[in-house]
Amino acid sequence: MTDTVGLLHPGSMGAAFGAQLRARGRLVLWCPDGRSDTTRRRAEQAGLEPESLPQLGSRSDVLLSLCPPAAAEETAAQVAELGTAGAGTIYVEANAVSPSRVQRMADRVTPMPVVDAAVVGSPPVGGKSPTLYLSGPGEQADRIAELFAGTDVRTHVLGDSIGQASALKLAYSSYQKVSRVLAAVAYGAAETYGVADELLEIAARRTGSYLVETDYIPKTAARAWRWGPELEDAATLLADAGLSDSLPRAAAETLARWDDHRDESLAVSEALEALRAERDPRYPR
Repeated sequence: MTDTVGLLHPGSMGAAFGAQLRARGRLVLWCPDGRSDTTRRRAEQAGLEPESLPQLGSRSDVLLSLCPPAAAEETAAQVAELGTAGAGTIYVEANAVSPSRVQRMADRVTPMPVVDAAVVGSPPVGGKSPTLYLSGPGEQADRIAELFAGTDVRTHVLGDSIGQASALKLAYSSYQKVSRVLAAVAYGAAETYGVADELLEIAARRTGSYLVETDYIPKTAARAWRWGPELEDAATLLADAGLSDSLPRAAAETLARWDDHRDESLAVSEALEALRAERDPRYPR
């Protein structure tokens, strides 16, 4: 079983993961070169052992990359340049990046086997239990799942294909995070016109998530011809309130792909296939 983990790099999520591994007796290394005082304090509090990057690479059985998505490929490139990690070292790419980027990083760090990973949930502190989704070669994915056994990090192996975990993460994020942004601008518009309390009263009547209502996708397609113009007016509302209007306009652009299916009864698969059509020429980029 793997005992030593190299953590790249201990942000709030990474440090919490490192602390969970330390609590199970694992040795967790990190590289302090170029890191802020805040990061250094975070790593110290988590019980991580400082080490140079070359030594971190050579000593680690697992390299766990948990960093800002924009830095993911640079981090993988730094590891690849070391030339000190052996073929037995597992590189776990656990950042919120696209499957195509994960594959590029996997190609970069060859011959190290790569496990594609994605964290859904808050850092594992205060009793919180995020899920670490894993995909990649079965033996290596299972080893990572075993690594976190007994911690507050739950694991779920999706399959043996690189990109599955990242696809799941970004599919969820595309809804969850955009919904948060849209909620902010919707509330801002209502507040501008003095109807914020009434907006919250309407919203409070609903408790479920639209994301689980896949049977409503064809209904949305059938109503797209009506919803699109409404969202264009919603965009005008936001602009008049001094807020960004890009989200409802992007939604209207998406709805336009269903214009040819006005009031039709489609299957979910048919509705989704229509979304994959060429971009509507009325919305040039």
